[in-house]
Amino acid sequence: MYLPDHFRVEDVPEMHALMRARPFAALVSAGPAGLYASHLPTVLKDDGPYGVIECHLARANPHCRDLAEGNEALMIFQGPEGYITPNWYPSKAEHGKVVPTWNYAVVHATGRPEVMQEKAWLLRHVTELTAQQERTEAKPWALSDAPDGYIDVMLRGIVGFRFAITRLEGKWKMSQNREATDQEGVVQGLNTRAAGDDLAMADIVARRIASDR
Repeated sequence: MYLPDHFRVEDVPEMHALMRARPFAALVSAGPAGLYASHLPTVLKDDGPYGVIECHLARANPHCRDLAEGNEALMIFQGPEGYITPNWYPSKAEHGKVVPTWNYAVVHATGRPEVMQEKAWLLRHVTELTAQQERTEAKPWALSDAPDGYIDVMLRGIVGFRFAITRLEGKWKMSQNREATDQEGVVQGLNTRAAGDDLAMADIVARRIASDR
């Protein structure tokens, strides 16, 4: 990934926070059929220097065969993102030398997936994944709410993967390359527009402005 120094994030806890807040990732690998991508929910564990990602795919997904070869693969976690109009920059009125851009935060996790097919591992994984995603529900659903036989059938239809991260790259492109007044204009503009990820992005830009002061 193209990673200019002013957009680079190397703080592992900060990257992990994004991965946990946005656990739906794109898993990309190259095999005999060429590049292949799957989109899947994940659980991040704190094992090792960069963490371990646990996930699963449908057994019928041909991507499983490529991943089983143990070659290097990439997981992409997309954080807040959105369009930035030059109209938000005070410098537009001063000299007009401004153009549109797109702000975003993203984490790339590289590693070699290990196939996990034991029933006990799969059961633990889907139990943890369900608890992770149900934690904000008023009455969280649990695997125990479904018949055991039905869960057994569902488990036979998936393949698990343990993805030990060997390289972790973070990129927070959040107007750091603009002067302070333009950054403040971005915060104001995002808060006013307040669509999609705008408020989350405004918070990130505002916190970075404060940390630079």
